[in-house]
This record gives sequence, structure tokens and C-alpha cells, in this order.
Amino acid sequence: MKVTVILPAAGLGTRMGRENSGTSRKQFMLLQGAPILVHTIRKFLRCPSVAEIVVALRREDMEWARGLVELERPSKPVRLVEGGDSRQHSVENALGTLGASPAAHLVAVHDAVRPFIDPELVEKVIAEAAQTGAAILGIVPVDTVKRVHKNKIRDTLPRENLVLAQTPQVFRLDLLQKAFASARKDGFTGTDEASLVERLDEVEVNVVQGSSRNIKITRATDMELARLFASLEKNGVEEKNEKAS
Repeated sequence: MKVTVILPAAGLGTRMGRENSGTSRKQFMLLQGAPILVHTIRKFLRCPSVAEIVVALRREDMEWARGLVELERPSKPVRLVEGGDSRQHSVENALGTLGASPAAHLVAVHDAVRPFIDPELVEKVIAEAAQTGAAILGIVPVDTVKRVHKNKIRDTLPRENLVLAQTPQVFRLDLLQKAFASARKDGFTGTDEASLVERLDEVEVNVVQGSSRNIKITRATDMELARLFASLEKNGVEEKNEKAS
């Protein structure tokens, strides 16, 4: 089974409240001395099921990012492709480089700014998608969720019927290509890949329990939590190395 990971990393990061250029964009902000994107790439390089990684970037970032990847000396192919003006366009551009592949070929799409994904969770959601054709990570919300209209509460939604979608989201390649083609034909823009696949009404998208640590670094305040998680991961690795030596 071949699994390709797509990392859309062409976003401008407007919610960060910083200048939208160069290393000020969230995917290139430094965490433990390395850009967030690099941390994310490292996680997927550790996943046995992953055969290659495709990173979708803005054209002006390609050369710089290529240097970052070369410094990592990756054990698997890491290809850089030009992204689009939106996440959907970036993922579709990356899909376009895969061509026609066997039905067993799976594609995992992951937010470039979710650097704390556990490789074991990646393997779990890949295994589920291999069985069903479509699977995502998700967690049950801990807060009460209200449906509102013009600041007025209209309903309280039962949490047991809700999940907060995470990534990676994994699908059969042919299914994902069909979903993107349908969305482009209908002019539909989704907030994630699952929303595009759901429109096909061909398979049910399964949910695998995610992790509260699998945060998406979106706002400046998220960096404080990211630094804590990065420190905990670093200490955990150091402890494992000490025990092994």
C-alpha cells in the first residue's frame, strides 16, 4: 500500500496578525530552532506507511523551502509543488502531480501547521482508510456548543453527536480526485477534504479518535502552547535516548 502525504503550506497566515511574507508566515515560524513546517515533515518521515511527502508552497518560497528539506536529508522523497490561492487549490495542484494510481493508493492531507501529530495516530487513520476508503481524525468537543442566529441562541447541540475535525484526513486517491473534480465543476469550496468527499455520497467518512495535542497553530497565542508541547516532546526524546544508552 502506497500512501502519499500532502502538506498544503501556501497560506498567508492572515490570522497571525503579522506581515504576510517570508518567515513571518505561521508555517515558517521557528519552533525549537526549526520552522513549523519542518517539524511537521519530520513526523511523517517517521511513519512506516508513508511513501512520499508532497508540500504545496507559494512560488516565492520554493527555493528557500528546498534548502530546508535538503538539510533534513529525508529518508523518503519530499517533493515541492506550487500551491494555489486557497488550501483547496493547493491540495488539488498537489493531487494533479500524482496522476493515475492503483485503487490501493491512499492520500493523506495534513495541515502543515499541525506539527504535533503523533505518528501512531497517522498509522491508525491510514489503516482505517485502507479498510473503508475514507477516514479522518477527530475529537469530541469539551465545551457546550450552541447554534446561534444574530447573537441569539437557537439550539444546544448534543456533544456526543459532534466531533472537531483534525488532520490527517486520508482517502483513496481515485475518490479524492473525483471529489475535487466535482467541487471544481460545481464551484464548491469546502473547509476540509472530508467536506468534498461527503458531497459524493459514495462512501461514509469514518472518524478515528484524535488528540488534543494535535493543535493547529493559527493565532499568535497558539505559539505559547506550541512551545510547551515542543519542549515536552524534546524532553521525552531525550529521556528515551538516555534509557536506551
